[in-house]
Amino acid sequence: MRGMAYDRFGDDDVLALRDDLPEPPVGPDVVLVRVHAAGVNPVDLGIRAGGLANFFPHNFPIIPGWDVAGVVEAVGPAVVAFAPGDEVFGYVRRDDVQWGTAAELVPAPQRCLAHKPASLSFAEAGALPLAGLTAYQALTEALDVGEGDRVLVHRASGGVGFNAVQIAVALGAHVIGTASPRNHGFLRDAGCAEVIDYSAGPISAQLSEPVDAVLDLVGGATLADAPKQVRDVSRIASVVDPAVNGMGGRYVFVRPEQHDLEELGRMADAGQLRVPIAKAFPLEDLVAAHRLVGEGHVRGKVVVTLR
Repeated sequence: MRGMAYDRFGDDDVLALRDDLPEPPVGPDVVLVRVHAAGVNPVDLGIRAGGLANFFPHNFPIIPGWDVAGVVEAVGPAVVAFAPGDEVFGYVRRDDVQWGTAAELVPAPQRCLAHKPASLSFAEAGALPLAGLTAYQALTEALDVGEGDRVLVHRASGGVGFNAVQIAVALGAHVIGTASPRNHGFLRDAGCAEVIDYSAGPISAQLSEPVDAVLDLVGGATLADAPKQVRDVSRIASVVDPAVNGMGGRYVFVRPEQHDLEELGRMADAGQLRVPIAKAFPLEDLVAAHRLVGEGHVRGKVVVTLR
């Protein structure tokens, strides 16, 4: 099997294109997906560096990537939701780290997948799952965002933030986004009612009044200022800094969830959610894709495509 892989933790120079990878096993609950596109996320770089070695078993060689869109090649005998030929997308976070999405085939537990929204290309669908699920679960579960809430989204022009803006708008919220001035128009087009320059001083000092909920995607000093930004500290959520728990808020670690993927697909097909692609790379240029994501200033999503 052809794919990108690495045999040890390290910088992007450990990544190599290989044609000799074994074809993955198809267990009873597994859907074997022929990959058309795989999203590239900051967590992929952290895993490659060994940052999650204490959280998951790692088995080399490791194929990176958790986001996927493709076509079902085969299914295990316990799979009931999918059949060969189905177009799917998903967040393939398995219980171990080995069989990632930057390869021709990926074995995905059926809980990690949903049918691909018809309105999205494979590249767009492959870029959506991790960032979309993170935003959706933070907003609907941790923050319980609903009609009329004033919601502050930090780093709103990034992958998670841009999804969060659109999802919060779809939930009926008045959304305030923080970003650099060059991205203010981008966010207003996505539905932000207000946009704040994150570099112009503490956000709490720039708000006309405290908001109902804060989604932190920055951490550090930005999170430290959050209690001054919100009416009730229990409605602060962070996806980057567990210190939020000590403030009375909630740390969110995204999980695969078929229902939530289906909701993202429904929103996309309803015209409520679009997925801007910052750049699409061929599989063999995954190193360049990792480097672009590592720069930390990408507007939209980075993907690699295989077909």
